[in-house]
Amino acid sequence: MHKDCKEILFSGEMISKRCEELAEVIEKDYKGKNVLLVGLLKGSVPFFAELAKHIHLDVEFDFMDVSSYDGVESTGNVIVKKDIDIDITGKNILIIEDILDTGKTLHTVRAMLLEKGAASVEIATLLNKQERREYPIQAKYVGFEIPNAFVIGYGMDYDEKYRNLPYVGILKEEVYAQ
Repeated sequence: MHKDCKEILFSGEMISKRCEELAEVIEKDYKGKNVLLVGLLKGSVPFFAELAKHIHLDVEFDFMDVSSYDGVESTGNVIVKKDIDIDITGKNILIIEDILDTGKTLHTVRAMLLEKGAASVEIATLLNKQERREYPIQAKYVGFEIPNAFVIGYGMDYDEKYRNLPYVGILKEEVYAQ
């Protein structure tokens, strides 16, 4: 375990197993449909890769880079740094996200994709932090529910560090409370 990690919540093995389970449900829900997986950079990348390899459907990939965070707090403003590259008119989109927290980012991105003509937009998130939800949005596919703690690893960061940890853990408070 990394020295800045207070405790491990979910191991890489637990995440992989949960991705297999989510993929089975996704396959049933999207059987016979074309699906575009849209990953939200950068945090979703490990979850996106793990989940996608278990989905046995013809899927397309695209990515968006959006942010509403400054340090450990949501700013409330969503900034799109990179938009999707393809025409999504009539497509079924599954947004892949690392964590659903306040809901601001996903609420905004979902509305943007629907406005661009997507047939449907659902959300798959590795982590759901319901306790902090400020916007009326839910993920259809949830890996794990978590408490109100600052988590790192498996794509999630603090100050661009810890994304490469092969697990999800809670960051020690003294690391960011300076």
